[in-house]
Amino acid sequence: MVSWIISRLVVLIFGTLYPAYYSYKAVKSKDIKEYVKWMMYWIIFALFTTAETFTDIFLCWFPFYYELKIAFVAWLLSPYTKGSSLLYRKFVHPTLSSKEKEIDDCLVQAKDRSYDALVHFGKRGLNVAATAAVMAASKGQGALSERLRSFSMQDLTTIRGDGAPAPSGPSPPGTGRSSGKHGQPKMSRSASESAGSSGTA
Repeated sequence: MVSWIISRLVVLIFGTLYPAYYSYKAVKSKDIKEYVKWMMYWIIFALFTTAETFTDIFLCWFPFYYELKIAFVAWLLSPYTKGSSLLYRKFVHPTLSSKEKEIDDCLVQAKDRSYDALVHFGKRGLNVAATAAVMAASKGQGALSERLRSFSMQDLTTIRGDGAPAPSGPSPPGTGRSSGKHGQPKMSRSASESAGSSGTA
């Protein structure tokens, strides 16, 4: 466990951050020689990181495995051994040069297939989302109609309250609309005048 932690720290600091800073200096100074040197290092380091993903699973039991990783990173970076330049010139560059056309064709096909797959899954995702939205809306509308249907006529009458119109049947005596202040029915003006004239006669 301690060897794993130390190897991770060494690879992180000396294998990643240190070269990244000197790559920045090479880009800033526009020194072609340094730029090429660090580009070769990053290509080798990318291959090392890819291989490390599998070797950590299958070879971690090997004695001094993590110490060998630390030594390998130091060998890649050392200005005396120039390990990254040596590996790149002897192995990586010739291999990539001979297989470059096949790799480019595979990348183009993979890009086209990934684009088609992305479009296909995007359409399917939109269809699923639209179907889910329609189903949710229909379920919500059904729940609302069931809620409204659950009200009885008595509930609706209670909700309406005093604003309901009065019943259209005949009014009981003494509660008619034409009653006066003291419950006496009002007489029309012509009837009262005829009653007054007959009283004086």
